[in-house]
Order: sequence, then C-alpha cells, then structure tokens
Amino acid sequence: MLAAERHRRIVAEISRLKFITTDDLTSLLSVSHETIRRDLALLERRGELARVHGGATSVRAPVGEEASFNERRGALLAEKQAIGQAAAALIEPNQTVVIDVGTTALEVARALPADHVGVIATPSLLVAAEVSSRPHVEVLVSGGRLRAGDLACSNAQTVEFFDNLRADAVFLGSGGIASYGLTDFHLDEVATKRTMLANASHRYVLADSSKFGRTAAHRVCELDGFDTLITDSPCPDDLSDALGAAGDNIVVA
Repeated sequence: MLAAERHRRIVAEISRLKFITTDDLTSLLSVSHETIRRDLALLERRGELARVHGGATSVRAPVGEEASFNERRGALLAEKQAIGQAAAALIEPNQTVVIDVGTTALEVARALPADHVGVIATPSLLVAAEVSSRPHVEVLVSGGRLRAGDLACSNAQTVEFFDNLRADAVFLGSGGIASYGLTDFHLDEVATKRTMLANASHRYVLADSSKFGRTAAHRVCELDGFDTLITDSPCPDDLSDALGAAGDNIVVA
C-alpha cells in the first residue's frame, strides 16, 4: 500500500472513531509499529490528527461528541485495566464506595477481588452487574433515566440518590481533563457527578492519557474539585503543574 493511501485511511479511521490505537492501525494496515509512528508524526505536522500515548486522536476531539460505548470499550484497554487495578487497590474492606459510569470505571469494578466486602453504589447497570457476582458486596443502583450504550442512569432521581448517600470514596470517569478542569460530554450527568464529589471523603478521577488536554462540552469541576488523578501515563508538564497547584495527587498505574 502506498504511503498516501495509508495516510488517507488513517485520517478516515480517526475521523470515524475519534481515537485509534497504534496497535489497531498496524493490524488494519498490515505495517510495522515504526511505520505507523512515522505516519502519525507526519500527519500531526500536517494538522490532520493529534498524537497521544498509545495512538492518535482527532484534532477536532477536544470539544465534540463522545465516541460510542462499543468504540471506546476496545480503545486503550490495557491502560484502562491498569487504571482499574490501581483504583481497586485503594478500596478498603467495609467501605461504601461510588463507582461512576464509563469504560474505565467498569475496569475498577472488574478489578475488585471476588471476596471483597463492602457497599458499591453506582449509576451504571454494567458496574452493578459486574460487582453483583461478589457475594459479600451490597450493590446499590441509583435508578433514573437510562442512557443506551453505557447503560448509565441520570436525572433528578439519580442526583437525589447520591445526595442522600455518604461515601468513603468515589471513582469518577472523565470526558477530558485539562487546566480548565474536569469535563464531561453529557449535561444531564454533570449534576450527578458533582453530587458524587460533594458527598465522598476521598475523590478519585480516572483518566487514561488520551483524555489529557481534552475538553468536553460541560465542566464538572475545577481541578481542586477532586483529590487524586489515577492515570496510565505521566501528565504533560502544563497539566501536571496545574494539578499540583490545585493540590491534587497523581497516581500512575
């Protein structure tokens, strides 16, 4: 395949998916990782994409629509699993813990030991189904209007549920994290996330490196609105400095 055709297909896939991994591109185009790295570097110089750890994202991705659940589920899976394992290791027995919606939050639930004892509250039916297999976990589901794909609940009923729940810790998903703050794609879920943060003793944000510098449409909170970022890769200097100034800890899985 000629380089020009490779470049056209790379740009087309990123336009369709918003994010794609280097591994996916090597499989799709049947070329080496080194070739893909050179292609991505060239296309980034042309302004046709933005390279991130493990792959590339659309230059239009900083503000826009969220990719579908099925598209996000396979992206950066190993990184999300590492984040999930690091987060689950912070959960102590007999705690009441809130786990948010999203593909990375689901990995936190999957990483909980089979013999874990405690209470897990969530607006996600996927998270609830995962932790329900653990016999010593009490599962609390918020209820509310269900969003397809993520199977996430959100409306006034969801907010009221979390307003009446005091948690030892919350693990929050993210649409993007930048100096502007933590952002999300779904306006009706922002109030839920803010309520979760307001009623938890320890506030953790889950974000793989593709979220660095990205800004979704709706701000959840400023960087001082949570305590710890759990991620898979060191943050860029500007984001690291902003997090430090806000008093946040950074855990790299």
